[in-house]
Amino acid sequence: MLSSPPSIDEPCTSGRDSRQGAPEAAEAHTDTRRRLLRAALEAFMAEGYQASMERIAQRAGVARQTLYNHFPSKQALFAAVAIEASWAMRLALAMEEGEIRSRLIRFASEARALILGEIGIKLFRALIAEAPRMPELAQCFFSDIAERHLRELATVIEQAMARGELRQDDARFAAEMLFGMLTGIERSRCLCGLPPLTGIDEATRIARIVDLFLMAYAPPAVPPSAG
Repeated sequence: MLSSPPSIDEPCTSGRDSRQGAPEAAEAHTDTRRRLLRAALEAFMAEGYQASMERIAQRAGVARQTLYNHFPSKQALFAAVAIEASWAMRLALAMEEGEIRSRLIRFASEARALILGEIGIKLFRALIAEAPRMPELAQCFFSDIAERHLRELATVIEQAMARGELRQDDARFAAEMLFGMLTGIERSRCLCGLPPLTGIDEATRIARIVDLFLMAYAPPAVPPSAG
């Protein structure tokens, strides 16, 4: 069960271990890390990936060397910001309460809030603008964020298939299809700066998407017993 955002021990984002030293030092380390991530998020949203490490440190009220003590490069910092922003999606998948429909609706709500919201759109724009020049940044983002979410969603779907809640099929393909249904044309509209779709409230839209997915993967009907 996931309970809190990860420390900076993720792939592509290694840094100093905050568990070392006295509890007071570890607490101060964690507080500084949070301020740095918050400052970096604000900077990346405002300036894109061109935001300098020096300006990010200034936003956080720390020396530039302190920033580098936590995050060895801007790439590591950007990846950490994206991981932190997407933590609610992972937590929604880790919550095991309820049947598959309620679990997918929880996940869908968090996924759409991030991916179609201001943070997700601005971070994605920043990433795409740099991808041709820095392919390793895009690869790190994909492996640490998108691929991880797909694997975890596929695991939840696979478990539901094993319990008979969904029909047996390729769980990875099913996860990819659900992700596509959750964003689709709406993400393209947001990236182009167009207003969101209207006519259906968000909760209803999410429920319809999940229900269509569940219809596609509904388990076979059990034939009535003879006699």
